[in-house]
Amino acid sequence: MRGMRLCPAIFLLFSCAMAQVALPKTPVRNVTEDYFGTKVSDPYRWLEKSDDPEVVAWMKAQNDYTRTLLGRIPGRDQLLERVKSLDNASPIVSGLQVGGGHYFYYKTEPGSDNRKLYVRDTLNAPERLLVDPEKLTTADGKHYSIDYFQPSIDGRYVAYGISPGGSEESVLHVLESGSGKVLPDTIDRAQFGSPNWLPDGRTFFFTRSQKLGPNAPPTAKYQKLKVYKHVLGNNPDNDPLVFGYGVNPGIKVTEDDFSVLAYSPGAPKYLVGLVIHGVKNEFDVYAIPFSADPGANTAWKKVADVNDEVTGLDVHGDQMFLLSHKDASRFKVLRTSLSKPDIAQASLAVPASQVVITHIDAAADALYIQDLDGGIGRLRRLPYAGGSVEPVDLPFEGAIQSLVTEPTSPGAWFELTSWTKSPVWYALDASSRKLTDTGLAPPSPVDFSQIESEEVKAKSADGTMVPLSIIHQRGLALDGLHPTWLEGYGSYGITIDPSFRPTWLAFLERGGIFAVAHVRGGGEYGEDWHLGGQKLSKQHTIDDFIACARYLIEHKYTSHEHLAGEGTSAGGITIGGAITQHPELFGAALVRVGDSDSLRSELMASGPANIPEFGTVKEPDGFKALYAMDAYQHVKPETVYPAVLLTTGVNDPRVAPWQAAKMTARLQASTSSGKPVLLRVDYDAGHGLGSTKSQHDAELADELAFLLWQLGAADFQPGGGGN
Repeated sequence: MRGMRLCPAIFLLFSCAMAQVALPKTPVRNVTEDYFGTKVSDPYRWLEKSDDPEVVAWMKAQNDYTRTLLGRIPGRDQLLERVKSLDNASPIVSGLQVGGGHYFYYKTEPGSDNRKLYVRDTLNAPERLLVDPEKLTTADGKHYSIDYFQPSIDGRYVAYGISPGGSEESVLHVLESGSGKVLPDTIDRAQFGSPNWLPDGRTFFFTRSQKLGPNAPPTAKYQKLKVYKHVLGNNPDNDPLVFGYGVNPGIKVTEDDFSVLAYSPGAPKYLVGLVIHGVKNEFDVYAIPFSADPGANTAWKKVADVNDEVTGLDVHGDQMFLLSHKDASRFKVLRTSLSKPDIAQASLAVPASQVVITHIDAAADALYIQDLDGGIGRLRRLPYAGGSVEPVDLPFEGAIQSLVTEPTSPGAWFELTSWTKSPVWYALDASSRKLTDTGLAPPSPVDFSQIESEEVKAKSADGTMVPLSIIHQRGLALDGLHPTWLEGYGSYGITIDPSFRPTWLAFLERGGIFAVAHVRGGGEYGEDWHLGGQKLSKQHTIDDFIACARYLIEHKYTSHEHLAGEGTSAGGITIGGAITQHPELFGAALVRVGDSDSLRSELMASGPANIPEFGTVKEPDGFKALYAMDAYQHVKPETVYPAVLLTTGVNDPRVAPWQAAKMTARLQASTSSGKPVLLRVDYDAGHGLGSTKSQHDAELADELAFLLWQLGAADFQPGGGGN
């Protein structure tokens, strides 16, 4: 095992490096607001004006400063080369969909910089390239990425979304899967990845955002969404409205709701409409006969509303299966009739149990049920022909990353992986229950044989036991000296499942430890676990993360000098709360495209949609919750904060770049530790979903180099100390 050699002169060396580059100056222009009698000061409100030339110049100066310091870290370039070699060791296959017997999927080949869309006419047939975004660049050299795709039912056509610079501003296109010919159909404002094909093979429903005027506020971007019906060859601006905001007076759709209209060949006589309330997991469900013409006068039948606590569904024949957590925190599956839906009289298809039901998918033979059992993925099937729910034996314990069915075909396909095993795509034969490796993703040659994982629990402030995953080299000495990277999220009921990340080896092989805190706000133990870290209960999320940090220290995996915390996106609340409440526990922190200024978050483009999860400042309890979780507002002057690296992409549609900017400014002005607070800006990226492989590799190398520098690895100290 390669151990970590500590550098006792780390702070002196950092001071020498700092002396050669100036920290950009940040003016203070305080704004004070009164929220229900509480006065709140905001010294860097001016940084929210992202298009202001002064803000643009400040962001650039901060990024230049960051690039200078990161560029001086010895070993950073070698680390990048190692990350690249690991990331290019084998292809990555994801997003499998089956249509008309054809297999469509994303694939990122070794040496390729972006995922591409491929198809196989059978599992054993040669693959064909359909969409290669690497061949596309904008006029100013920005890259394009493919955001989503949806094959037609017969597999003849594929609708797909392409956006520039990681912006997720998708433009929908259509191609013929046989020839690869791109059709003239081009639809902008189609960010939502919801094209739903009809049985004629030439028509689909899609959700489109409104066209904004020049003075529209950012919050209008995802409001007043509507569903249209498009026929290939027609002008999309003349497509008829069929569902959504302001379309049908019989269905309540607010300006902040998302709307989806769906057809499944598994239930060919019906259409299903969904009204989704922002990020709220529970939605309203409606149904009509397929023969009805959806529009302003359609008499929809309500199947369920938010009080029924339905978070997922699928259909087969005249049956609708509903995934609900009403009186069942770990979820149950209900069954009702599409012709006469009545959820009050629905039968119990799959009862609640100790496992968490996370997903259901209908195939021709059965309903397939994906479970989470103490962090381990399970799979069951419920035959339509009768009988009880049957478990499916899996080849190893891990996580089911994707479950795929085709409504008119028996069986299922799924991706299975673990912390130390590379993903395998399996096909399940419905008759024999036999699993077959599809060969879509060959085993990774990256050797994790000397890496192991542990699953433990840490006691939180209120006594709750919090799951903690710890990944490290075999035979690790518990001496408290290992650089340790603790990740936490804790929102929307999302779980951080076991996954195989070859690039982690660049950190693990240096004696580093990677750990995941499965904090409340996630869905590891069902809806109660989610609600336990939501709104006024958000402190539980932070307490759980702190408990996991202390566990790692108390059990000698690491010490506070060598411990880093990380939160991404909504995880910015988690890590932000951790370092502002307990800065003494961490040597460093990563805030990746993070939500740091929760009080102002609902003013972002994505803000209104997030109110169900976090609250609104327009209500007393909402303000109380948001103020408590706002890390920016809890940064205190003259405090010994850890080193912090904050990242953002200028095209981020989910967490506005000013969030990272304001948090950076306040930490820089407040920290008394002498440790760096750096802002990393990617000018060809957004939230990270559309970033290229080289962008991800460069960001990871920067993050690892920063952590190894700040956590004391001798080979990464600027100015000496390494070899």
